[in-house]
Amino acid sequence: MKKKRILVINPREAFTKIAIFDENKLVYLNKVNHNAEELRPFKKITDQHEYRLNIVLSELEKAEFPPESIDIVAARGGMVKPLKSGVYKVCKKMVDDMLHNPIGDDSVNLGCVIAYEMVQKMPHAQAFTSNPIVVDELIDEARISGHPDFERRSVFHALNQKAIARKYAKTNMKRYEDINLVVAHLGMGITIGAHRKGRVIDVNQGFDGGGPFTPKRSGTLPVGDLIRMCYSGKYTEEEMLAKEMGEGGMKAYLGTDSVYEAEQRLNNGDKKAELIMKAMVHQITKSIGAYSAILKCDIDAILITGGIANSKWMTEQIIENVQKIAPVHVYPGGDEMESLANNTLMALRGEIALREYE
Repeated sequence: MKKKRILVINPREAFTKIAIFDENKLVYLNKVNHNAEELRPFKKITDQHEYRLNIVLSELEKAEFPPESIDIVAARGGMVKPLKSGVYKVCKKMVDDMLHNPIGDDSVNLGCVIAYEMVQKMPHAQAFTSNPIVVDELIDEARISGHPDFERRSVFHALNQKAIARKYAKTNMKRYEDINLVVAHLGMGITIGAHRKGRVIDVNQGFDGGGPFTPKRSGTLPVGDLIRMCYSGKYTEEEMLAKEMGEGGMKAYLGTDSVYEAEQRLNNGDKKAELIMKAMVHQITKSIGAYSAILKCDIDAILITGGIANSKWMTEQIIENVQKIAPVHVYPGGDEMESLANNTLMALRGEIALREYE
């Protein structure tokens, strides 16, 4: 039987990652960077879908992978309504919901839009997404914010968190559904989840909500001061949202969103860089402790993943703080491309849920 060829698309703010898998074998990987000047004409991020689609098609042509050779397009899932974990066939309603999303405009919404537009030109191909950032498995008490006008939402790095959790389970000859884990995804966004027997029962809302500050997001801020600043007359709504998302966190303190650069400055004796890096570790550690307590400290392991996990200084500091809670394992980077391909194959084989978006 012919192996299925899978195109994987993962759009991020400043780049688009493209991969080709023949079944489970990676045969092509490319990261196309987008400079700010190229993206400036687009008012909203989702307005970029045609621009990025043409880039994907161009890169495939250069690499001599004709569209007709592709059987499956697997894309990163975006911000739609809360969903159960699993694999979803990309449909027109899903695409419409991503293009007209009232929650927020983010690059992850582009993946399914591009995938859907591609398969319209390839009659035999199908488009799928898996474990989008809106996977919702919260227990009821985790939804309570403190005021009935505000409900806590589940928006986190579900794809990578669950992929790393399953990788840990498989490596240790366990079932993900039988163990408890705290998984910390540390990247431009930081989300830390309590995984209880295959369900993420609580997690910080990483898009524009709370949790530790990140390289460019502010995380949880003093609410009273935030409200007063909103009504000060000094800032527009857009400027206030930028303080939380994009212009906050380490970038606001140090003028850079590069953890590598901040670490270099720290190593060269920059006391401010050292303080901000230590503060980020402090907040990450605090969150890991909180989610450990939710699991009653009955934890098989703490898993650290994401781009920041490439920083030896950061991971060593975090491990020193939390290693008495449970064994700590580090998985640098993210497995999004491989996970999207593997999840789709498993769903088509009936090994995990294949769901309809309604």
